[in-house]
Amino acid sequence: LLPAHLIAPLFVVEGSGLRTPIKSMPGHFRLSIDELVKEAKELYALGIHTVALFPAIEEKLKTPDAREAFNPQGLNARAIRAVKEAIPDMMVMGDIALDPYSSDGHDGLVDPKTGEILNDPTLEVLAKQAICEAKAGVDIIGPSDMMDGRVGYLRAALDKEGFQNVLIMSYCAKYASGFYG
Repeated sequence: LLPAHLIAPLFVVEGSGLRTPIKSMPGHFRLSIDELVKEAKELYALGIHTVALFPAIEEKLKTPDAREAFNPQGLNARAIRAVKEAIPDMMVMGDIALDPYSSDGHDGLVDPKTGEILNDPTLEVLAKQAICEAKAGVDIIGPSDMMDGRVGYLRAALDKEGFQNVLIMSYCAKYASGFYG
């Protein structure tokens, strides 16, 4: 196992000069974009050439339709662009799921009348998110949303928009690992 085989998770927040410890993950921090770029440069120098970005957006931006997930000026899109501009050869992976953006806290859209997760409407939003990240420069999308049919749907949406070279790495095996818990 070599550093080049690893993907480093990085957690991003709004602000400047922020490196806030994550209590539940000792040694990991929520980083503002400027600190995220510094961390990515250090990782690249160590031989870790892929990072996965996980945004922690402000509560006021979370909505039932999770529209911040596909905001081209949103935190995640800006973080992707910043890393790619600073380190063009760094592979950047974007998490595809709605839970960071949803006021309901779910990976999928929720029917307000029944409380059911709406699979197909969620796929449409996930596709918008994947395209937004691809436009920002992401190399890999990692759908962690658990919606049925998502990988095929996202591949078709990316291809239609001309992003045939954006890779998809599904998290479908995450539950078979003790690392997820």
